[in-house]
Amino acid sequence: MAVDRKLLSILVCPIGQADLTYDKEANELICVDCKLAFPIKDDIPIMLEEEARPLTEDELS
Repeated sequence: MAVDRKLLSILVCPIGQADLTYDKEANELICVDCKLAFPIKDDIPIMLEEEARPLTEDELS
């Protein structure tokens, strides 16, 4: 299921307060500034730093 666009427009990275982008294929919210990917589980964004995974250099390109 896709993330609600209204929700995406108000969510920001909890660490750097940067805008997030939605990666539909990985079902994650991406913060390019902090180089983190936040998972979406059961249609709920998990916006905790300890749940985020670091992005690889390939993912940032």
